[in-house]
Amino acid sequence: MKLKSILLAGALIGTTSLLHAQKLAIIPEPYQMKVTEGNFSLPKVITVNAPADNVIAKQISDQIKLATGYSVNYSLSASKTKAVVDIQIVKDEAIGNEGYLLDVNAKGIQIKANTNQGLFYAWQTLQQIMPTAIFSKKTTSNITWNVPYVSIMDKPRFGWRGLMFDVSRHFFTKEEVKKYIDDMVLYKYNLLHLHLTDDQGWRLQIKALPKLTEVGAWRVERKGKWGNTTVPALDEPKTYGGFYTHEDVKEIVTYAKSKFVDILPEIDIPGHSMAFLASYPLSTTPTHNYQVNVGTEFMEWGGYNGHNAALIDNALNPANETVYNYLDKIFTEVAELFPFEYIHMGGDENAKNNWEKSAEVQALMKKEGLKNQNEVQSYFVKRVEKIINSKGKKLMGWDEILEGGLPGNAAVMSWRGMAGGIEAAKQNHKVVMTPNDYVYIDFYQGEVTAEGKVYAGLRMKKTYEFEPLPQGVDPKYILGGQANLWTEQILNYRTAQYLTWPRSMSVAESLWSPKEKKDWKNFSEKAEKHFDILDALNVKYAKSIYDPIVKTTTNSNGKLFATMEGEVENLHFYYSIDDSSIPDNWSLEYTQPILIPNDVTVLRIATYRDGKPIGKMLNIPYESLKQRAKKVL
Repeated sequence: MKLKSILLAGALIGTTSLLHAQKLAIIPEPYQMKVTEGNFSLPKVITVNAPADNVIAKQISDQIKLATGYSVNYSLSASKTKAVVDIQIVKDEAIGNEGYLLDVNAKGIQIKANTNQGLFYAWQTLQQIMPTAIFSKKTTSNITWNVPYVSIMDKPRFGWRGLMFDVSRHFFTKEEVKKYIDDMVLYKYNLLHLHLTDDQGWRLQIKALPKLTEVGAWRVERKGKWGNTTVPALDEPKTYGGFYTHEDVKEIVTYAKSKFVDILPEIDIPGHSMAFLASYPLSTTPTHNYQVNVGTEFMEWGGYNGHNAALIDNALNPANETVYNYLDKIFTEVAELFPFEYIHMGGDENAKNNWEKSAEVQALMKKEGLKNQNEVQSYFVKRVEKIINSKGKKLMGWDEILEGGLPGNAAVMSWRGMAGGIEAAKQNHKVVMTPNDYVYIDFYQGEVTAEGKVYAGLRMKKTYEFEPLPQGVDPKYILGGQANLWTEQILNYRTAQYLTWPRSMSVAESLWSPKEKKDWKNFSEKAEKHFDILDALNVKYAKSIYDPIVKTTTNSNGKLFATMEGEVENLHFYYSIDDSSIPDNWSLEYTQPILIPNDVTVLRIATYRDGKPIGKMLNIPYESLKQRAKKVL
């Protein structure tokens, strides 16, 4: 193939010297990088030399022209001696299909990659080191368009770098899904896992089974705390919901492909199927008046001999052949809509107490020689795998599909820690690591009283410790990893953004960068600089890294003490423990454990850096301080 190049040439080439080489805030950290003194200044007249069919070249040129307002002209014969930017498709085994080479020096900017995907990732890196105005949707004046001198050789550690977006519990429009894709690719994510079905909504049109969206996509709207909302009457209007038509999906898939993102569709079965059952009552208790769940309690978690017990049966009947006939229809359409090689079947948190009481299931067990309910689920999973394989796809499921025996070629997504993934790899199955204690980004990320409790807390520093490859596991079985955004308690897209960023930056670095390149101090400093980028992109994000980590203890005399610890460096915490004072940097500064008298009602904390307030004011009630206390003798 003839080398393709873009040569951007201009009348002026300027450089600006620096006293010291700059510290660049590139996320994820490149494989190799050398920064030197100086900047290259973009000229005001730019000539682009490129084949007309190079879509990445056009993206780069169009955005530079839009953001800078400079003149950009195409030419097929620009002299390389006048080049500002030289972009080439090359053959270099060292960087693979997704890697790239980026050099900025006094002569200009050069990008090389084996594929357009590599060029695309080089562009993401280049934007991060340019003035933030490069992300603007309109021309920005009075900007000095300097690019620091740097030499980068970059390539990913893992091929599977994913984010999961739950569009079932709460529905998000196709435009919001596309915006989510826009934001994730800046950090070199290449896979979007769409959780399309659950108890609270069926979000994918299946033409062969129209009730799945006529009924299953809609529910009574509730605004209360998830798990405690009131059960709706059967005749209450079902006004909340939505779904993606075939045309919507095709549009999303095409858009994702243009950003080098694959989409993994998930149809969550046999459990998590209440929306399915409201449409077609194919459970072991089909006479129940099923409704799409509105956030009411329907499961006793761990309450049935240590296992989940469904208060309302939300599982498909594994002994009913109609179930498999319907699943064949569903996966036929899913396979046609989504070109990715895997289809995710869920398989998680399936309560088996209703199966256990079912005469149909007991008959199935006798017929197939199944000894327990785990083997019944394994039977179900194996039947589903045959259906999915018949569509030319491979099956993936949550780590519960290990229970009772894995089907032949199934891949495992390990969410209950790493153990399931480790076991699957030992059995020579492919694995995606997504342990909830590191990468479940719906968990609250700062002070719980400021953000609200969502299952558990997960600080960004803990997320950054995510290591997808456990010791002793053969790397060839670890596809990579992903962060998961469940949306039970996420009612709108801005909140989805807030919980995704900046924590997903830390996951991106774990999946792309060499393990030995990871450094929390360096990363956290970079992440703070990226807040300006997120502002430019109108992305809502959390500044929870500025919240102190507040812990309490009680001594042998029953006295309560509070401690504060910073997640990032150079933070100062000022506080008050009376009802009326709002702390600032003239208030008491935290230097040692604080005695909290019994008559205190609230601990207020303000965070400062370099004499200026940063982050949010915390107001922690006494009861919360007391509840989190550990006794120290």
